[in-house]
Amino acid sequence: MAITQIAHPLQRHVRDIKKRLFFVGGTILVFFVLAFSYAEWLIDWFKRPFEDDLIFYAPAEALFASIKISFMAAVIASVPVILYQFWQFIAPALLKKEQRWAIPLFLLGLGFFLLGLVFCNLIILPLVINFFVTFGMDRSLTPELAVGTYVDFNVKFLLAFGFAFEIPLVLSLLARVGVVQHEVLAQYRKHAAMVALILSAVVTPDATLFTMLLMAVPLIILYEIGILGAKMFGRKPQVPGGDQAAAI
Repeated sequence: MAITQIAHPLQRHVRDIKKRLFFVGGTILVFFVLAFSYAEWLIDWFKRPFEDDLIFYAPAEALFASIKISFMAAVIASVPVILYQFWQFIAPALLKKEQRWAIPLFLLGLGFFLLGLVFCNLIILPLVINFFVTFGMDRSLTPELAVGTYVDFNVKFLLAFGFAFEIPLVLSLLARVGVVQHEVLAQYRKHAAMVALILSAVVTPDATLFTMLLMAVPLIILYEIGILGAKMFGRKPQVPGGDQAAAI
């Protein structure tokens, strides 16, 4: 009987997650179709740090590059929907007064994501591209970048930094609903740093130490900010028998 009572809420949560993921996926698909019409303009905008023309080697390379950049644009355009669905999922676990934070948190989450994109686009990507191009030119090599590799490089960095900047907000919200405590997050600080290095190695196309550190260091800093946010806004754990003691 007890197992059945536990299973029903779990099944409802799973159905709720599936429904929200389906809605997010549909939104991304709609924006992808729209963005694909402007793929040429997006690629042209992407190549600003690299002055020469991009080339392609395989017959379908330009097509796949357009698909990748359109998908990135679709994900960025869908961020408000993603944040809203995330909020709707955790809102039932919050108190009424906490649910009033919906609009401020929504705007804060969107702002963090855009800040990650701007930080990556204005600082990280030009630094990385100029470093590698200059490194090759100093060795008397002529840079001819393929559009597929170039777009893949940019898209992975932008999306990674955009969502990485949500880490402090997500950890603070999870602490607020009682899923995690800041003490636990601090305890697994070394594990988080290792995960950041592994993710950086997977996400960065070349996986060199330079690009790994450029991504891993901000991830580690954002995790530390998340610990601070969880400490400031996290829900205090209930002490067994606390209410009874207070009543006495």
